Order: sequence, then C-alpha cells, then structure tokens
Amino acid sequence: MKVKNFLKSRPFIQSLAALAANANIAGFFTGRIWQGKSKLVCVPGLNCYSCPGAVGSCPIGALQAVLGGYKHNFSFYIAGLLIFFGVTLGRLICGFLCLFGFIQDLLYKIPSPKLKIPRKVDKPLRSLKYGFLLVAVIALPILLGNQFGIAPPYFCQWICPVGTLEGGIPLVLKNESLRSMLGFLFNWKMSILVIVIAASVFIYRPFCKYICPLGAIYSLFNKFSFYRMDVDKTKCSGCKLCEKKCKMNVEITKNINAPECIRCGDCKGVCKQGAITSGFCLRTSLKKQGNF
Repeated sequence: MKVKNFLKSRPFIQSLAALAANANIAGFFTGRIWQGKSKLVCVPGLNCYSCPGAVGSCPIGALQAVLGGYKHNFSFYIAGLLIFFGVTLGRLICGFLCLFGFIQDLLYKIPSPKLKIPRKVDKPLRSLKYGFLLVAVIALPILLGNQFGIAPPYFCQWICPVGTLEGGIPLVLKNESLRSMLGFLFNWKMSILVIVIAASVFIYRPFCKYICPLGAIYSLFNKFSFYRMDVDKTKCSGCKLCEKKCKMNVEITKNINAPECIRCGDCKGVCKQGAITSGFCLRTSLKKQGNF
C-alpha cells in the first residue's frame, strides 16, 4: 500500500482517533486519571472517562451521570452534542472514530473460523442495543436512585466492557490500593469483557451489533445524516458483491443507509462498476429519496 493510500485508510484514521481521545499517555504510567478541562467535552465514540489516557468524556457515561443526579436533570448539552454528531456523521463515528470498534476490527483479523449469525436470529438480537439504551442508560438512572436520590451509571458499572478494558485494568495494574478492593463487580465485568473479546474473534463487531447504546443512538440518524452512502442504480449490475463483502450484513442494494451501516467503505471498494459513492450532502441521493 502506497503511503498516500495508507494515510487515507480506515485503520490509520482509527489509530489517529484513538490517540486523539487518549492523548494523556503519561496516565498509563502513573495510573492517574486526567482531570483537565477537556474532560468537560464529550468525544464522539465510546471512550471511558476513567481511562488514564482519556482527555475527554464518554457521551454515554456523561448522559447517565446527569440523568442519575439528585435533580435528574435533562442535559441539553449532551443531547445536543449527540444529535450534532448523529446528524453530521451518523454511524461513520462507529466505523472510523470509536476506539472499541477499532479494537473489535483488529480482533476479527485474527485467523479463525468466522461465524455468520442466521438472519432470523441476528435481526432480533440487534434490537437489544436499543433495550440497553432505554433501560440501562436512561430508565434505571432515573428510577433507581439511593437514599440521596443519586443513581450510579448502571450501564457503565454493570455492563460496558469498554470501561473494564480502558479504565479498570490499567488502573488496577498501577494502583495496589485498588487491587485490594477487587470483588464480585470487577470479576463480573471481566467476564463480560472476556466474552466480548472472544466473540469478536469469530463474529464481526458483536458489541456494536448487539449491545452498544451509542451505536443505537447514531443508527437513528443514518438515514438523515449529512454524510451519506449512495448506490447509482444506473451503474449497479445487481451482482451483490457489495452485500457479500459487508460484514455488518447490510442489504446495500435495498437500503445502503440502513441503521446498521457503519460507513466503513468496504462495499465501495469492492464495487467493480463504481456504483457506490460516499460523502457529505449527496444531493442526487437526497433527491431520489424525496428528502431534498
């Protein structure tokens, strides 16, 4: 691969995004969490607040913190930021800017038999991420508070493997006091992490497909986001090579901007007819859909 092409490649962009979100490299050596003012800003992808390298906040963690506060406030800042990210990029964020998505991509490259979940099983399982969003992220922090009216971030505390990998493990390794406090919760979260990592070797992005509440939010904007994919029906030969290449199992010739599309571009790269295009505000695509 030529240097110019590599600099435009998805792995390189994913690496840059991971480094930008976790620029406090010293934190991994000191075991201390960054407390700078940049933590007031949410990054686009999942990136644990407690990660020693994190210089920004995770939008899901921030949303739960506000909803679970004693006033149960609605954060217009967080909601507005999520809408901005969603309307601008949709699930392109999942494909290019999310560190845990990148980690799953790397795990899937490990040589092994690959599993394709049958559609009749896969489709209902994909609805689970909306359940995690509505119940664990939104409802529980609002409904289940302690005697002071404050609720923990249930999704982050009990489910999210990202926090365990990026925050829990590095902090435990560098802080002896934390190691002495380990118990059921840490073991539970480690079990979830191990399962997700193992599954990611055989199934493409299982966390993104079935669990991630942030992906659930961005998926709602895929049809309307400024960044879009488009299939030129006049060029498409109907070979469906693009659908065979798509690891997110999107029916590209029917609905390329489906909620599950992470805009990775694999379909575009494999199309021999050059029928697939991508970019911001594709007016031809919007006109065809009657949205412009």
